[in-house]
Amino acid sequence: MSVLIYLVPVSLILLGLAFWAFWWAVKRGQFDNLDTPAIDILTTDEREAPLRDPRHSAASSESANRAD
Repeated sequence: MSVLIYLVPVSLILLGLAFWAFWWAVKRGQFDNLDTPAIDILTTDEREAPLRDPRHSAASSESANRAD
């Protein structure tokens, strides 16, 4: 039971830090727009890298091994 003397204040301090972090995030606008980032990942297209010929990359690695 004497452990509670230490654990209760520590838990209250951690609760206060969590509340402060949440309040700080709200004030900084972290929760202003929750929908657009989730939709943007579906609508943006990335350019695909050109495909390499696997025979060419194997030949270059063989020549690199022979140079040693």
